[in-house]
Amino acid sequence: MSHNPSLERRVASLVHAHFEALPQRSKPTIHGNGMREWIPLSGIVLVTNENTPEETLTCVAVATGAKCLSSSQIAQCSGLVLHDSHAEILVLRAFNHWLLEECKSILTALDETNRDVNSLLNYSGSGFIKWNLEDSNIQTSIPWPPFRIKDNIKIWMYCSCAPCGDASMELCMAAQEDATPWELPVPELRNTGNPDGQQQVLLNGRAHFSILGAVRRKPSRADAESTLSKSCSDKLALKQVASILSFPTSLLLAPTPNTYISNIILPEEELSRTGCERSFGNGESGRMRPLNGRVWEAGQKGHGEFEFRPFKITPLPMEDFERMWKYGKPTSKSSEQKVKTGNASAVWTAPPSNSTRPPFTTKWNDTPNFLELEWHKAYFKTPPTNLNETLINGVKQGYRLNSPGFKKASALSRARMWALLSDIFKLLNVYSLIPQLLNDSEASSLSQIVLSAPSYDFLKSQTVTSKYSEARAQVLRDVRLVLKNWIRNCGDDAWDLTVLDAPVKEKRPSCRLREEFRQ
Repeated sequence: MSHNPSLERRVASLVHAHFEALPQRSKPTIHGNGMREWIPLSGIVLVTNENTPEETLTCVAVATGAKCLSSSQIAQCSGLVLHDSHAEILVLRAFNHWLLEECKSILTALDETNRDVNSLLNYSGSGFIKWNLEDSNIQTSIPWPPFRIKDNIKIWMYCSCAPCGDASMELCMAAQEDATPWELPVPELRNTGNPDGQQQVLLNGRAHFSILGAVRRKPSRADAESTLSKSCSDKLALKQVASILSFPTSLLLAPTPNTYISNIILPEEELSRTGCERSFGNGESGRMRPLNGRVWEAGQKGHGEFEFRPFKITPLPMEDFERMWKYGKPTSKSSEQKVKTGNASAVWTAPPSNSTRPPFTTKWNDTPNFLELEWHKAYFKTPPTNLNETLINGVKQGYRLNSPGFKKASALSRARMWALLSDIFKLLNVYSLIPQLLNDSEASSLSQIVLSAPSYDFLKSQTVTSKYSEARAQVLRDVRLVLKNWIRNCGDDAWDLTVLDAPVKEKRPSCRLREEFRQ
């Protein structure tokens, strides 16, 4: 191991090491005709006590992917299929899944024989999450949401490619043989899901790169059916205000400052300062500038608050990146090589921090020697793992989108995330935490909705009636109005948790009955 490496180098190497430890089925391949696959990679690393002698790094989520579903496929998903499998979005879902598992592990570790108030308030068992208390020596009840990320934690994100959409427009221009702006498109108008009901223009992912600062679709082939999934640039811009918490985790974790991405690392050649400042920034050219200084109070004290918190963007030297990553997208230097985007996505998450085999953690002075062939094994051979999936077209490898039953569903799917959320609420009720410590009428109401909602649409619409969830919903509306042209990807919400029930197998008729039928 070398000493005193930069933080961005250590974060990137930790993400790459976890990817290298994945099984071969989760990685791009080289085909018999010499065709090489490439794939974007993203990871989430939690930095504890940053810039101190006690600093540690823990990679909790890794994902690869470059595909998404067309708009016509959304209605077929029934909560079992992932709409957006771009690496950046998958890793955010994976991180939220890890947060839910971390919350669940705190509850499952409670000693049922010693559940007095003081013991519960002072117990966490997690290295990253704690009860949502300002001072456990004073308070005798917990405000809702019940958990919060610890104050000494910062969220770092690593991406091997520039986010698709507005932040990468300058890179798209530079890659063109002719960088002359294209003619403006004939508008394709939609008004589905717009808060003001007005028609808006849908802009393709890479097309018409002279139009800057616009919300875009995910990029796709010119002959491919269009999608309504927004670009990674747009979704990451939204996270700067709404926090990294997704809908399920937002019901359990307070939106404190450290629920926001602190820093995003990009390879030097994947970073356009102009594009990123426009797409994510709050300066003169930043499209997020109208949100400067805005604060959305999330209910009473202790509930947290939403605020525009721009993340920093840090470059990773190309020398380091190229030594770590052999599945990168083609460049002009390698244009003669046969390449294509990989179809498979990989998802990995660490186990909860109080597991018998907790997540792998490195100290401030640990980083491998990249000149060694198998440099990643300086960290580990196989890291502690909770979830490891290989996905194709939003479902587990070996299944199709229209495959019957629930076994195709990723742990990151809407249905399975709701089921995990339900498990946590059941534990809160089992330990009598909602009536005893979470003495909040909103908590009881939320519990009832989560456990008995007749549809996913009902779940989302009714939880918004709580003061905390209402604040988050207002944040989403306000940010989408600032970004403009944000058209909702609707149609996958008319289902409930019975989609995860095992189908009842029909009994085969006996031999005698089959014989009688033939006669």
